[in-house]
Amino acid sequence: MQRGIVWVVDDDSSIRWVLERALAGAGLTCTTFENGAEVLEALASKTPDVLLSDIRMPGMDGLALLKQIKQRHPMLPVIIMTAHSDLDAAVSAYQQGAFDYLPKPFDIDEAVALVERAISHYQEQQQPRNVQLNGPTTDIIGEAPAMQDVFRIIGRLSRSSISVLINGESGTGKELVAHALHRHSPRAKAPFIALNMAAIPKDLIESELFGHEKGAFTGANTIRQGRFEQADGGTLFLDEIGDMPLDVQTRLLRVLADGQFYRVGGYAPVKVDVRIIAATHQNLEQRVQEGKFREDLFHRLNVIRVHLPPLRERREDIPRLARHFLQVAARELGVEAKLLHPETEAALTRLAWPGNVRQLENTCRWLTVMAAGQEVLIQDLPGELFESTVAESTSQMQPDSWATLLAQWADRALRSGHQNLLSEAQPELERTLLTTALRHTQGHKQEAARLLGWGRNTLTRKLKELGME
Repeated sequence: MQRGIVWVVDDDSSIRWVLERALAGAGLTCTTFENGAEVLEALASKTPDVLLSDIRMPGMDGLALLKQIKQRHPMLPVIIMTAHSDLDAAVSAYQQGAFDYLPKPFDIDEAVALVERAISHYQEQQQPRNVQLNGPTTDIIGEAPAMQDVFRIIGRLSRSSISVLINGESGTGKELVAHALHRHSPRAKAPFIALNMAAIPKDLIESELFGHEKGAFTGANTIRQGRFEQADGGTLFLDEIGDMPLDVQTRLLRVLADGQFYRVGGYAPVKVDVRIIAATHQNLEQRVQEGKFREDLFHRLNVIRVHLPPLRERREDIPRLARHFLQVAARELGVEAKLLHPETEAALTRLAWPGNVRQLENTCRWLTVMAAGQEVLIQDLPGELFESTVAESTSQMQPDSWATLLAQWADRALRSGHQNLLSEAQPELERTLLTTALRHTQGHKQEAARLLGWGRNTLTRKLKELGME
C-alpha cells in the first residue's frame, strides 16, 4: 500500500493538531480544515485517500458534509468522529456511507490504524455502501468502548436481514438492541414481534410460534396465527432462546431452512419471510455440549454475535443513563425530573447493579416517586442497593470475618451520608488493636508494641493521640 493523503476537518484546533502530528509520524500526508465548507472547496481541485470529519461543527455538520462528499466522490472513505457517543450518531454515519465511526476520546494508535485501513480500502477501489435510512431514536445509551462496538455492529447490519444472536446478562438491554437492529434494517416498516421462551409454558410454545388450526386441541375453537405469521416480512425476536425445548428447536430449524411450517393440527404449509434475532443470558456453546441445545440450530442463529456488557463493566455510562431514566420517569408521571447530587452520582457509579440497566431504570422510577427533595441525596437511595453491593464484595469472605463487618459498617456509614471514612475508621481500628494487644500482654507495653509491629515510642505516641494513657 502506498502512503496516503489524509484530510482532517474539526473545529477543535487541539484535535487537528494531535491528529496531524500522529498521522505525519506514521508517514502519512495530512492536511487539516476548520469546517466543511473549506473541505468542499478543496475537493473541487484534489481528493485525499481518506477524510476524518467531526460530526458536531458550526455551520455544516459532519453528516451534511458526508452526504455531499458521497454525492461527489462516492468511493472516498470518510471516518466520522464525535464526542457525542450515541446509537443514532453511529447508525446515521454508517447509513450515509461512512467507512467507520471513531468516538472521542480515542486512542491515537487505534485512530492511525483505522486511517491506514481506510486508505487500503480506498486504494483497492472498493465501493462503500450508501444507504439512506433514518430510523427512529432509541434508548440505547453508551460511551463505553463495549457499547461502541454494539453501535458499530448495528450500523454495519443496517442493510442486512441475516440472523443475529445477542448475548448478555438479564437486564442488559437485549430487547432494545433487537428493536434497534429491526428499526435500522430494510424491514423497519414491517412488524417486530417478540416472544420470551422462558415466559411460555412448554406445551404452549409450538402453538405460540406456529399457530394452530381450529380443533387442533381442546379449546382451539378458531384458527390462530402464530408469531411467525404475525412477523411475516419483518423480524421475530426470540428472547431466552436457550430455554426452548429440543422438539421445538427441531421445528424452528426446519423453518429457518425451508421458510415454511405447519400450524399445529394443520396439513397445509405456511410460507413466511422472517428475520430471526435471538437472545440469551446462557452460554449456548455449553448448552450444546450438554445436549440441551441443537448444534445445527446454534450455527444457524450464530451468524452475527452481539455481546452486551453488564453495567458493572461500563460504569462510565451510569451517570448518563441515570439522568436519562430520571427524565423518562418524570415524563411518564407528569412531574419535574429529579437531579442527582454529585455524591449520589458517584455512589451510583460504585454500586454492583446485579440487575444491570433494568435495575438502574427501576431505581430511577422509585427515586422519582420516593425521593423527598428535588435533588437526590445518598440517603434517598434504597437500602437494598447497598446491601447487594456489600453482598457481592463480601461473598468471598467468611460471614463472621472482620473484613465483612468492616464492609457492613462502611455501607451503613455511606448510606448515612458520612464522608472521610478512613479518618473515622483508622483511630477506631488502632484503638481496638491497642486494647486487645495490651489485654493480651497484661498491660506490658513493650511486648504489645512487638505484637503490633510497632516500636515502643510509636505505641506510646499512639496511646497519647487516642487518649488511652
